[in-house]
Amino acid sequence: MRLRLRNTGDVVDEYRFEPVGEVAPWTTVEPETLRLYPGTTGTVELTFAPPRSPDAAAGPTPYAVRVTPTEHPEAVVVPEGNVTVLPFTELRAELVPPVVKGRLRGRPRLAVDNLGNTPLTASLTGSDSGDRLSYDLQPGNVRIEPGRAAFVKVTLRPKEIRWLGGQQEQPYALAILRSGTEPLPVEGTFLQSGFLPRWLAGVLGAFAAAAVAFALLWITHDPGVMTRAADRTTEAANVLDPPPSDPPTVEPPPPSPEPEPEVVIPDPPVQQEPADDSSGGGGGEEEEEEEDPVVPVERVMLKNVTTERCADIPGAQPKLGYQVEQHRCRTDQQSQLWNLEVRLTDAGPDGRPLFQIRNVWADYCMDLPGSDAHGVGKELSQYTCVINTDDNQLWWLDRQSENTYWVRNAKSDDLCLVVDGEDADTVDYPLTLGDCAGSEHSAWLIFDFENNRFL
Repeated sequence: MRLRLRNTGDVVDEYRFEPVGEVAPWTTVEPETLRLYPGTTGTVELTFAPPRSPDAAAGPTPYAVRVTPTEHPEAVVVPEGNVTVLPFTELRAELVPPVVKGRLRGRPRLAVDNLGNTPLTASLTGSDSGDRLSYDLQPGNVRIEPGRAAFVKVTLRPKEIRWLGGQQEQPYALAILRSGTEPLPVEGTFLQSGFLPRWLAGVLGAFAAAAVAFALLWITHDPGVMTRAADRTTEAANVLDPPPSDPPTVEPPPPSPEPEPEVVIPDPPVQQEPADDSSGGGGGEEEEEEEDPVVPVERVMLKNVTTERCADIPGAQPKLGYQVEQHRCRTDQQSQLWNLEVRLTDAGPDGRPLFQIRNVWADYCMDLPGSDAHGVGKELSQYTCVINTDDNQLWWLDRQSENTYWVRNAKSDDLCLVVDGEDADTVDYPLTLGDCAGSEHSAWLIFDFENNRFL
């Protein structure tokens, strides 16, 4: 668009043009300066080039240009307008992992990324050649905001059980359906294993054949036993008792293999009960010591007290939008180290500090979809840390004992970070919001990795 400027003063002046507002990063003005004589008019051209990314939201967006005269810099004017960004859609989906193994079921996860600038609503279905698998998709419908990702739990179950043999490969596809567009297929492979391996069938067959042969030999064999008791009566009477035979040597059983170490975090020290001073003889009550602040702190591990797993992020490389999950606690895993960074010193309950939980390896924060509050069962993901107190990335600590804490989300009605579900003790299980007192998986230990101690 064009911006026309008229010099209504009485001196020659030079005007400088500067885009301001949300669209300023992708707005250019040519020329950037304009020199006008008194009573003359000039024109500059504004060009808007929104990026093809979620950062340029679809719809009308206000813009402004600051015009500053050189001779009279106090006489600044800021003309305003609106530019409408047209919507575009771009969807990307990926199975994690693309190949799963199992006898009775497989459990991959489908990650759906909205790379467009408008919200997307989609439904999901599964299919395979031969109709050999059944599909359970949770949830079956998703709504994804621009720049966000949704995770769908997929449970694959074979319709026929294989008792013998090795793994059988079964390709399948998940389709993402949106109104007015072609379905987006995502292909994967399910490797179904037999309950008994193929080599075991051969061993059982050989053992059965050997048993039949041994039975036939036993039936047909004639040992030809003869008695010589009458000829050896006197000799047998004079035979001394044979010396006792050496006791049989019993070999010690082989040592059992040592299990691979999983949890390398030591157990927290046992809290000592305070002595009962009710019998008298002492002075007045001791003053309660002020609790040392735990946050901010760097490079710590968050270990769930019940599942004995640590907060982790999946994958071989950090990826925006992937869920936060639990895994075996390993101090050699950089993805299990977190920084608790204070954003508001005393804005939490009873003046507690509010902080973000940033992953050291991925440099992303624990996050919930959007910036609104969420309820019980909402899964956490990793997202760019937002320096914004209105978002839902702020947490506060609620101490339960000397070494255990509830980690509460300030935006979501102070719900707790938990690991809830029928398979909550397994690895790679997602972390969610939950009822602090009503969940048995809401207590956490904070392990200081650098100083080898619990906070």
